[in-house]
Amino acid sequence: MQDTHITLAHGNGGYYMRELIEHVFARHLKNPALDIHTDAVSLPWSAEELVITTDGFTVKPLEFPGGNIGSLAVHGTVNDLAVVGAMPRYLTLNAFIEEGLTVAQLERLIASLAKAAHDAGVVVVAGDTKVVQRGEGGGLYLATTGVGTRDPHCKLSMSNIQPNDTILISGSVGDHGTAVMLAREQFGLRGDLQSDSASVLPLTQALLPLSGLRFMRDPTRGGLATVVHEISQATGYTLKLEQSAIPIHAPVESVCEILGYDPLYLASEGRVVAVIAAEQAETALQAWRTLPQGQEAAIIGQIQTQQLVQVILQTALGGERLLEELEDDPLPRIC
Repeated sequence: MQDTHITLAHGNGGYYMRELIEHVFARHLKNPALDIHTDAVSLPWSAEELVITTDGFTVKPLEFPGGNIGSLAVHGTVNDLAVVGAMPRYLTLNAFIEEGLTVAQLERLIASLAKAAHDAGVVVVAGDTKVVQRGEGGGLYLATTGVGTRDPHCKLSMSNIQPNDTILISGSVGDHGTAVMLAREQFGLRGDLQSDSASVLPLTQALLPLSGLRFMRDPTRGGLATVVHEISQATGYTLKLEQSAIPIHAPVESVCEILGYDPLYLASEGRVVAVIAAEQAETALQAWRTLPQGQEAAIIGQIQTQQLVQVILQTALGGERLLEELEDDPLPRIC
């Protein structure tokens, strides 16, 4: 492919579009199941339960420390399957490319997407490409659908959560949201903090054998605070978190102090929040800490017996305050 920038001709269905698909997408995503000459693909199906999810990605900037929109699209989709107990198998990919994007950057992003898919054990089996006029997009938007399989007896749900259950987090919170914000340099701040964007499949698979596992969720938009509020609203119980137990990296705390953000509301893209029976909490914690991604895992709270929809934060000074539900999005387009 000789072109250096995307033009509207790359989306018109003709020669340039075919060249783009063959020389960028198909070349990086090549696998036996991918057929760029058909509009549908057949997939093998076993006796396991099929699980499907769909997502869109509009992060800005397209590349940030620790990842980019390509790897993020894979991680975000794979993680949505993993936290419900599924084994991710297949992805579809829709790319909305803005006129003027350089082919070199597109190559980097799709190569990164392909590597993330390979590392997660999933294959891209179908897709579509559209080109929009200059000024009508953010360079590149991606939309994905993920298909996975799981044991039909695996029924993780907020409805399983009971009083006295324990809340765990697999690692530090707010890294992704802070890394993306620093990459924009819109506040005159710079740093070397890396996004935590990664597949959480090893973390979720480590807990699935535990009979007391109730629920898992990846704390993306709205962060940890939003997940615990959703749990409280769904169950009707009060949740209590220990502020001093929640792992937060020093650069995240520093940026939040300067700009007035709360790291509990910032996105993570490679973490898992889990709720498990209290008697298995230490077993779950040790299972996570044996994994590279789970070395900072922590027990951070408990489901209370009080039937009142609220989240209480036990502060580092020993006091208590209500953790309010997020109303305004502090970081637009972080995923």
